[in-house]
Amino acid sequence: MKDRDVTVAPRGVLRGMREVPGDKSVSHRAALMGALSREGVEVEGFAPGADCASTLRCLEALGARVQRRGDRVRVARGEGPLGAAAVLDAGNSGTTARLLCGLLAGQPGTFTVIQGDESLSRRPMRRVVDPLRTLGARIDGREGGGLLPLSVRGTSLSGGVCTPGAPSAQVKSALLLAGLSARGSVTVAEPLKTRDHTEILLEHLGVPLRREGAAVTVYPLEDLPGGTWKVPGDFSSAAFWITAAALLPEGDLTLPEVGLNPTRTGLLSALGRMGLDYGVTDLALSGGEPLGTLQVRSSSLEGTVVDAPEIPALVDELPILAVAAVRAKGVTEIRGARELRFKECDRIAAMAEGLRTLGAEVEEREDGWILRGPCRLRGGEVDSFGDHRVAMALGVAALTAEGPVRIRGAACADISYPGFFEALSEDTAG
Repeated sequence: MKDRDVTVAPRGVLRGMREVPGDKSVSHRAALMGALSREGVEVEGFAPGADCASTLRCLEALGARVQRRGDRVRVARGEGPLGAAAVLDAGNSGTTARLLCGLLAGQPGTFTVIQGDESLSRRPMRRVVDPLRTLGARIDGREGGGLLPLSVRGTSLSGGVCTPGAPSAQVKSALLLAGLSARGSVTVAEPLKTRDHTEILLEHLGVPLRREGAAVTVYPLEDLPGGTWKVPGDFSSAAFWITAAALLPEGDLTLPEVGLNPTRTGLLSALGRMGLDYGVTDLALSGGEPLGTLQVRSSSLEGTVVDAPEIPALVDELPILAVAAVRAKGVTEIRGARELRFKECDRIAAMAEGLRTLGAEVEEREDGWILRGPCRLRGGEVDSFGDHRVAMALGVAALTAEGPVRIRGAACADISYPGFFEALSEDTAG
């Protein structure tokens, strides 16, 4: 992925239709489940970004059968043991690295090394390694398993109850994957409910599962059933268009077949309180996931408060919510989001710096921001810090600025949304 800068010009009109890429979280999980299934999993609308491509490469290196034709992907279990010996490159994908730990921990007799790029090598892994160790996983690495690269020696795992220290869908999913190959049932009891794509996919495939509040239990299973379906559009990708249509004076945008899993759509709740003018039609299910068509129109937004219990349902959308907040009337406070310090970059600091450069009034807090609006944004030059969500959020901010905005390192958008900046400059779509 070549680095590049992008200049985004202001615009006042955003109308028509935008189709967003397939859901990244669902695509990762569909591929991983396929690697445990002799029948295999085949999906249409597989996410096109670099992160999900990393997952496919790793699964292929582990001996899974991977076929990709455009946005249609099929993954099935290989003939031999999964990952008898392999060195895996997770690239920039934290989801790939953490979920592979769970997938591989319960494969006796295997030895695997998981590594990543410079950014991923700085991101915390102990949050998944420590809970897996309570099941008997043998994982080691830098700082006692706290950082990549990690070595995973597959072994026979015990069952048990795991209580992650912080709400994390990645940790929960890794533990559930490990539980499928454990000797007994594995229960994950979360402090707050997080996105439930793994549970939905397991249920859709017919895998025995028990849900009780924020606790999920899985049972050992020798072979996963397979299936075929279409992945919904990625809500996190749609979030940039939702916000852009709301902020621009002539915004009127249709977003078809967007995933509407309630553990992911916290942005709609927050923006709804702020005055977002939107509607939902064509509700349906695909692969067990709810989806529908979103219609978003130019909106007069007012400030709100977003607190810790809401964060898991909109953690990836907080950078773009910050953009909406500085253009809204009044004060918006976002707190309980310290997790943003440990993403591809420190998103709290990165968004504060970028928005201030453009003239916004932002007070950075340890766990979020206080943002005052409406601010008139000016043109200028900002930095993505190599973070795809920061780059795209600042791109939307640029649409509402008084002059062009140059975004350094904008190529990182390809991690989740290839072609985003090209689409941002189009006059109409669909």
